[in-house]
Amino acid sequence: MDFSYSLKVQGLQERLHAFMDAYIYPNELLFEQQLDEQPDRWSAIPPIMEELKQKAKEEGLWNLFLPESEYGAGLTNTEYAPLCEIMGRSMIAPEVFNCNAPDTGNMEVLVRYGTEEQKQKWLLPLLQGDIRSCFSMTEPDVASSDATNIEASIVRDGDEYVINGRKWWSSGAGDPRCKIAIVMGKTDPSASRYNQQSMILVPLDIPGVKIERMLPVFGYDHAPHGHAEITFNNVRVPAENMILGEGRGFEIAQGRLGPGRIHHCMRLIGAAERALEELCKRVQNRVSFGKQLSSQGVIREWIADSRIEIEQARLLTLKAAYMMDMVGNKVAKSEIAMIKVVAPSMALKVIDRAIQAFGAAGVSDDVPLAALWANARTLRLADGPDEIHRAQIAKLELKKYQY
Repeated sequence: MDFSYSLKVQGLQERLHAFMDAYIYPNELLFEQQLDEQPDRWSAIPPIMEELKQKAKEEGLWNLFLPESEYGAGLTNTEYAPLCEIMGRSMIAPEVFNCNAPDTGNMEVLVRYGTEEQKQKWLLPLLQGDIRSCFSMTEPDVASSDATNIEASIVRDGDEYVINGRKWWSSGAGDPRCKIAIVMGKTDPSASRYNQQSMILVPLDIPGVKIERMLPVFGYDHAPHGHAEITFNNVRVPAENMILGEGRGFEIAQGRLGPGRIHHCMRLIGAAERALEELCKRVQNRVSFGKQLSSQGVIREWIADSRIEIEQARLLTLKAAYMMDMVGNKVAKSEIAMIKVVAPSMALKVIDRAIQAFGAAGVSDDVPLAALWANARTLRLADGPDEIHRAQIAKLELKKYQY
């Protein structure tokens, strides 16, 4: 495995770093200020976001996540990894480049499994960044880490499907630009375990769809994106909104989650890199008990351990990306599961050390560390909790040595 970056990737890295320095970091606080100036944090998008998106389009830094050259930049997972890492250094950056979850996963679903009509109606506006989307799988009343528990119903009625259920943690649903949800539910409870579920496209502005509340994450509302609890009460959509066909939900989920999981890990490495950078700057400009913090042995251990852990996580992420490119998501599932366990835990440790170095400032909004930590902690749950991934890894490992 050769993980050296091609000239094409190196060029994109340089352009992304320059864009981040010129436009992203200087505007992080402005984004929050403009959001706070709105009458309602969910009612409008800070103007700076659309300005930055337009600049990213003009500079050709748009839809880099999508391998299909017809729609995206034509990059492999291995090529995209270091670019996604750079975006992960800021909470606002992924959207600027149209590389933000859950839109990336939803666009991948539509590219791979959508009909031409579905692509025209929903994929193209998403690719342009004109609308946003959400993914509605998790439910409050069942352990949704086991997707076979999902109880929302999708019932055929003539030329329509009727959807009933309650979902939560539908990320992105609070955004006024969010127009479509991919909803997972049961079409045939009597079918075999992995053929009961289906995925269907549900516009959010039709009768029966109600956003009940927005859910905070460690006190962060993540507006105007947010995470919603949504009820679907006798919601009717045309039969052509079904994706791929009845009973194909798990098949779609496996295709969707592989790239989504590794994208999270790439961004977490970027978040950890920024935290380590902030830590190093802080300890060289802070004196305690008569000497610089950077001269303290324990601080140097933090820095060394952080560098070691980041490099380990990056190498495992690149290996997983390489295997996805070479042998596909199914064969790479153990590596994907491993990095999904490793990256959030690594990022949490590195960010926590940076918070400690900043003292009280580290838990404030004056620096991005607290927000980065909260986001990293949620990713020990999102796209499957650590325990599920560990169980998968152990199962595959035991299978190697069966007698």
